[in-house]
Amino acid sequence: MLASERHQLILSLVREHGAVRLTELVERLGVTAVTVRRDVTELADRGLLTRVHGGVTLTRPRGGPPEHGRATASMFGPVVPGALVGMVTPSVEYYWPPVVQGAQSTVAAAGGRLVLRASSYDAAEDRRQVTKLLERGVQTLLVAPATSGRGALDLLRWLGSLSVPVVLVERLPPPELPTLALDAATTAHALGAGLAVRHLVSLGHRGVGLVTSRSSPTSRALRTGWRETVESLGLDAGTALDLDVPVYGAPGWTAEYDALLARCRRAGVGALLVHSDREAIGLIERARDGGIAVPGELAVVTYDDEVAAASDPPLTAVCPQKHRLGAVAAELALARLADPAGRPVHRLQLWPTLVVRESCGGAPDSAA
Repeated sequence: MLASERHQLILSLVREHGAVRLTELVERLGVTAVTVRRDVTELADRGLLTRVHGGVTLTRPRGGPPEHGRATASMFGPVVPGALVGMVTPSVEYYWPPVVQGAQSTVAAAGGRLVLRASSYDAAEDRRQVTKLLERGVQTLLVAPATSGRGALDLLRWLGSLSVPVVLVERLPPPELPTLALDAATTAHALGAGLAVRHLVSLGHRGVGLVTSRSSPTSRALRTGWRETVESLGLDAGTALDLDVPVYGAPGWTAEYDALLARCRRAGVGALLVHSDREAIGLIERARDGGIAVPGELAVVTYDDEVAAASDPPLTAVCPQKHRLGAVAAELALARLADPAGRPVHRLQLWPTLVVRESCGGAPDSAA
């Protein structure tokens, strides 16, 4: 029997009975349990049925009358007061502290408590940390899981099957899981890159390069937004340099940064979008030592705005609203806890802002 024939038979059985156990499917189809699990996983990923413990059921759309009598109000609807909320982030450094603080303040304002665990951009470690929080008794979860690489799809499927509500933070399910019904709060990083490129073009630059120092979901989104904006504005493809450098302060960083600046000069690139502040500050330092004036000969916009204002000159920056992102994610989690079945899936995206300072020659101390 072909896979397509098995899929049709599985769907017809589920439509007829409402729910079917995997053991029954093995018997009816005459194939191994491994084959059945593979078939139902594919159908579930496509949103055609829902996996439950030991079987499958019809996919039921979210929505309908909400529950009552145990919640207080928030901007997203009722929330459960006094909740124990778990949170797993890939780091407790760099980008994530303001996100955690935003979530913590929201949970505390609702009379609850946030319990934080750190992972390491690894699906297996993400699952281990979530499991520890579930054993701790958390009622809802905020998670920034791995969405690519080994085990990522299985991790996301597992998160979608948990009995407690899960809200993704700065993550969206990949195209392979188009109907994974998890709420999410994210930043429009690609749009933020576009804001930076458009600002530099408005100042007269026709060559805008991108500099990144690490592989991360943010870097990938920035690259997408930078490339799409460069193409849509018809900028010179020969000056659209996509460059990678070591982390500021890493062994050999000065030579690498000097080589990057020399390459920009040869290509006629007079403006850079840099992820993140530390690397932008390092580039300005090496430019100054090499006799390149910033912003006179090179305009720099950084992405993150953590310490950009303290740079010399102060850095124009794209600023993700990290504290607000954490707060919104926590509000979504508390609202989902109050109404686990009646709410439609929420996918909220916050726009970053552009803070203009001195490093690109624009009027300082303004925001767009």
